[in-house]
Amino acid sequence: MERAVRGRLELGVSVRGGRSVASRQFHEGALRVLRPHYLDESGQVCYVMVNPGGAYLGADLFLIDVEVESGAELLLTTQSATKVYRTPGSFAEQRMRVRLGEGSRLELMPDQLIAYREASYRQNSHISLHPTSSLVMAEVVTPGWSPDGASFKYEEVRLRNEIWIEDPNGAKLLALDNLLIRPPLNDVTGMGFMEGFSHLGSLVVVDPRVDQALADEMHHITRDFDAYTGVSLTMPIAGSTGLVLRSLSNSTEELNTLLGVCAGVLRERWYGQAPLNLRKY
Repeated sequence: MERAVRGRLELGVSVRGGRSVASRQFHEGALRVLRPHYLDESGQVCYVMVNPGGAYLGADLFLIDVEVESGAELLLTTQSATKVYRTPGSFAEQRMRVRLGEGSRLELMPDQLIAYREASYRQNSHISLHPTSSLVMAEVVTPGWSPDGASFKYEEVRLRNEIWIEDPNGAKLLALDNLLIRPPLNDVTGMGFMEGFSHLGSLVVVDPRVDQALADEMHHITRDFDAYTGVSLTMPIAGSTGLVLRSLSNSTEELNTLLGVCAGVLRERWYGQAPLNLRKY
């Protein structure tokens, strides 16, 4: 059965007059972006995605299409947490397609995903990069409030990221990151899964400058946080390499801070920019 689209957002960004600006923008339903703003003098444009409906519900389908053209720089975030409430009958779903042109850059830094009692949510992201483009993508998943205070009352959270590199010989798969949490079917709290923690954070970086030294540095940074963290690297493709940081904690704030510090290191080192301070709250 074809799912009804509850929200659709299309955003294209290109360079004009030394700054990144929207070259294409379309929205319908329960998705849109606020007016663009610039956090510094770098020319990187920041857009904030908004869901006026406030939450994802059962059978909701949201489609997001983002293209960052050659040389453009985009910071894409959300106005608030993505909340998934009870989804009786069918899951809520978000499908995102991202394309990065030559020498382009995307920082995808949404607020946390909160899955409430009896919620089922699927998120599929297909990301295509030029070998010279740069991606930094963060994600935090937290359990919502439940009457008995238990953490894992949602039905399912499924997050799938496909990351492709478009080299001269065609597209090659750099990484397939597939996360599935189903509390009713498995003891997700135990060893080998959530290790006794309730919150999950991820940071994905794809860039020609990613290497083992950076992975070691990121792992060293995480030691100062109350979180259990691992860092891994992909095989290089066409000169670009992926880094995946996965962290477990019992605190949304701790994970947001950890991922923000790691992303801030890259902003300062690679672009001379200050760490993000979006002042949403």
